[in-house]
Amino acid sequence: MSGRTIECWLTDMDGVLVHEGQAIPGAAEFIAALRDAGRPFLVLTNNSIFTARDLSARLARSGLEVPEEAIWTSALATAKFLADQVPGGSAYAIGEAGLTTALHAAGYTLTETDPDYVVLGETRTYSFEAITKAIRLIKGGARFIATNPDTTGPSTEGPLPATGAVAAMITAATGRSPYYVGKPNPMMFRSALNRIDAHSETTAMVGDRMDTDVVAGIEAGLETFLVLTGSTAKDEVDHHPFRPSHVVDSIADLVARV
Repeated sequence: MSGRTIECWLTDMDGVLVHEGQAIPGAAEFIAALRDAGRPFLVLTNNSIFTARDLSARLARSGLEVPEEAIWTSALATAKFLADQVPGGSAYAIGEAGLTTALHAAGYTLTETDPDYVVLGETRTYSFEAITKAIRLIKGGARFIATNPDTTGPSTEGPLPATGAVAAMITAATGRSPYYVGKPNPMMFRSALNRIDAHSETTAMVGDRMDTDVVAGIEAGLETFLVLTGSTAKDEVDHHPFRPSHVVDSIADLVARV
């Protein structure tokens, strides 16, 4: 659709670069092409459990050399958003190292006493006690933020309840809906663009989901590539009221575009 020059790239991780811990064919060549060409790029993920360093190590085990500074998580985007909103603020956080590390690095204090924000992220072990504390703090005046709206996450045994599902429970108990920072909020894309000093007119987004990657990319003004190696099948594209700029079979088809 578009013939504009692409100077910077944003790409989703699961379903685009890796699937169940295995690199998708063409992913290593795509990352190598970006690095060889000196193209600024970021790997985006709504996963807030892991730090960028953790994810870099996990990708390396799959054969993908992605430095930690080239990874942008919903936890990092959330911490950046909060630091811009209330510099040096405080938060009660439900999540794992990816979230708490990002908040600390952004200058936030973690507290259970009168925090500015309740920040809900993803964890494999949601605590009823922690959720109860969050509900009481929100009813007491803390503002409610969530890293991403995903309602389920994958596991070897099947789907797990994720941030969006737990947020719905807190909303039901408080009457307060969270502000979601991660995809499909284009806020996450804009913070990613700022991180690599990129402009929307010359940046592309590669994703496997129409309802998060593609729609947020469109709303952020990016050229969008849908790959068919993840969540969205080719016959599902027309079910949506918006279209990606391009539909390709896999990331392998984009190596020559770099």
